[in-house]
Amino acid sequence: MAEMTGAVAAAFSLVAAADPELIEIVRLSLQVSVAAVAIAALIGVPAGAALAMLRFPGRRVLIVAFNAMMGLPPVVVGLCVYLLLSRTGPLGELGLLFSASAMILAQAILITPIVTALTRQVIEDLWQDFSEQLRSLGVGTPRAMLTLIREARYRLLTAVLAGFGRAIAEVGAVLIVGGNIAHHTRVMTTAIALETSKGNLALALGLGIILIAVSLLINALVYLTSGVARRYSGT
Repeated sequence: MAEMTGAVAAAFSLVAAADPELIEIVRLSLQVSVAAVAIAALIGVPAGAALAMLRFPGRRVLIVAFNAMMGLPPVVVGLCVYLLLSRTGPLGELGLLFSASAMILAQAILITPIVTALTRQVIEDLWQDFSEQLRSLGVGTPRAMLTLIREARYRLLTAVLAGFGRAIAEVGAVLIVGGNIAHHTRVMTTAIALETSKGNLALALGLGIILIAVSLLINALVYLTSGVARRYSGT
């Protein structure tokens, strides 16, 4: 018990003192996850809006597929990206394996279906309400899509934040494609696993405290933006 109490106290001391190793790991974690979320948003929001508004053969299959991919196993995604970027893979010549870029790619693949599926649900609801009005005004599909995305920006922000929450807490995929290399690809989740196995509980707990704080912040932002969206829509 005394050992555990000491580890917890040491962890809070590391956080309070802004330990350089801890800050380096946290910074890389945020950089990787923010970049992955940006890519996922750039792809997922337009794709989700298109699925909501356009009618074409195979649309329902795509909707089901994106909904199913919201639960993609991270280790499987990591394995696929590893094979893609390995020396014998189709993109092996780029030399991206065991780099931050590989981790960003893996996280982006994981969270793009989340952003796409949630965006589709939000935009489809708005399209059902406003499609006739927009058509009567002579608004074309591309412009209508932009209008609805702007109208739903707070709810779409909630979808993006949900993707970020998934990305920042992910461990399997980034461990496979990043390799957990010190000062290079070590992020919070992989560092916690490593330091725990080494018995360095102070650093593991310190990172855990920050990861929990980030998760709480993300959930608070999701709650607040959901409230703003409800007030904005008058519901």
